[in-house]
Amino acid sequence: MTINLFSGHLHKMYTQDGQGQPVQYQLVLGETDIPMNPLIGKKITLRHTGVINCSHCGRKTKKSYSQGYCYPCFKSLAQCDTCIMSPEKCHYHAGTCREPEWGEQFCFQDHIVYLANSSGLKVGITRETQVPTRWMDQGAIQALPILRVSTRLQSGLVEDIIRQHTSDRTNWRNMLKGIVDEIDLLAERDRLLALCADQLAALQQEYGVDAIYTLPDARPFIFHYPVQEHPEKVTALNLDKTPEIEGVLKGIKGQYLILDTGVLNVRKFNAYHVELSVAS
Repeated sequence: MTINLFSGHLHKMYTQDGQGQPVQYQLVLGETDIPMNPLIGKKITLRHTGVINCSHCGRKTKKSYSQGYCYPCFKSLAQCDTCIMSPEKCHYHAGTCREPEWGEQFCFQDHIVYLANSSGLKVGITRETQVPTRWMDQGAIQALPILRVSTRLQSGLVEDIIRQHTSDRTNWRNMLKGIVDEIDLLAERDRLLALCADQLAALQQEYGVDAIYTLPDARPFIFHYPVQEHPEKVTALNLDKTPEIEGVLKGIKGQYLILDTGVLNVRKFNAYHVELSVAS
């Protein structure tokens, strides 16, 4: 039996839209990008060596915060602030942004408000530059851009309005089980925009029509994933509790490796030093 061994600090997997074929995945270990689709059906082993280095400053840390940061970076970086998860809470205008220059570059650019279907209908936001990566990272089988806005704050305000009428979360267990029916996203877009018309118009009046506008010509994205077998029961694997994880790779969806022994959220263990071995 031949064993191929790779090692390095773990990062979220790169994805590439298969354009009608399954999404292509690459696992990133340090400077090495490992194509994962060809490994489906093979036995793999992931072993955490016990080392975690902050993905921002490189400092060795015993615990990872916010998916890969040491505690000082977690407390000081704008990208770790609460407004990243809740953009409607952006406080740049109050002069309290942790890193104003970073905020100007990251938050003051076009964002997309979208509908997606990973485990049912949900609304979300992403930077325009993250289309369609964001949806593949979520394991969405469908996605539709519905509005373009000029800033992250505005995208959060729009999302806050729309989520009064639909979910803004993914049931990750159902996503991995493949328990999801196709949705007419165009019809849902029209329904939700009609329900939210008055509130959206008020935002446009405040920020300008050019700052928040609909995308009537957008068409749904469709994604397929390299999954041989969806798990009937989802068991989450954890490198903190079980430093060595092995099993036959049954598929990949979102940022999850689906093994016959459980599922591993790769993104959760960003910055962990890991060894990957593949039996062939």
